Amino acid sequence: MEFIDTHAHLYLDRFESDIEEVIKNAIDSGVSKMLLPNIDSSTIRAMNQLSQKFPHNCFPMIGLHPSDVKENFREELDIVKNEATSGKYIAIGEIGIDLYWDKTFLKEQQEAFAFQIELAKSLKLPIAVHARDSFDEIFEVLDQHNDDQLTGVLHCFTGNLQQAERIINYGGFKLGIGGVVTFKNGGLDKVIPHVDMDHLILETDAPFLAPTPYRGKRNESQYIPIIADKIASLKGMKIEEVAEITTQNALELFSRVS
Repeated sequence: MEFIDTHAHLYLDRFESDIEEVIKNAIDSGVSKMLLPNIDSSTIRAMNQLSQKFPHNCFPMIGLHPSDVKENFREELDIVKNEATSGKYIAIGEIGIDLYWDKTFLKEQQEAFAFQIELAKSLKLPIAVHARDSFDEIFEVLDQHNDDQLTGVLHCFTGNLQQAERIINYGGFKLGIGGVVTFKNGGLDKVIPHVDMDHLILETDAPFLAPTPYRGKRNESQYIPIIADKIASLKGMKIEEVAEITTQNALELFSRVS
C-alpha cells in the first residue's frame, strides 16, 4: 500500500531532533510522500531545506497562513508571490481564514486569501485551504473567485455534510481528512459514509491533531494508515482500496508531485 500525507508541517522545531527517524517511520508505514504547507516567511527556509534533503519524499507549498496575517501581510504576500513564481512549489498553501483565535484581521485575511487564490490560478496550482470557525467567510471568498481554473483541498475538514457537498460542488476540490475522523465526537462519522471516495485525500496536519490512540501527542506522517483504516471502516471498504483511491486523488490534485 502507498499513502500520501497531503498536509504535514514536518519542518517545525518539534521534529528537529529526530526528523530522519520520522521520515523513515513514515516510509516504513507506506507513506512515501509528504506534502509540506508553508506558514509564513519565517518557515520557508526550513521547509525548503527539508524538501531538498528528502527530494523524493517531501514536497513544499508556498503561502501565508491566515493566523499569520498581520499588519505587514502585504509584505508577506510579496514574498509568497516571488517564491511562487520560482516553479519549485506544488501548491499555494496553506491559505484561508481563521477566526478561532482572533477576528481582528478578518478583512486582511479575506484580502490575503483572495490574492493567493488568484496567484494560484495564474500559476495553475491547487490551493490548500485552512478554515477554522470560518466556513461562511471561506465560501464567500471562494464564490467570488471560483472558476474552472480553481482547484484545491479544504484541509483538515471538520464540517457537516452540507458544507462538504458545497465544497465538492466547486468542482475542483477535495476534502482533506485527518485524525479528527478517529475522534469519538469528531462528527465525521456522520459525513464520510455519504461522500464519494473520489473526493477524499488523507492528511495528518503533523505535529497537530494526532489520531486516536495518539491524541494529544505529537502527530506524525506514519499515522496516516490509522486514518485510512477508520475511513475504510466507515465506508465498508478494505484499507487497500482507501490507500489506492486517496493516493490517486492526491496525485491528480497535486500534479507536480512525482
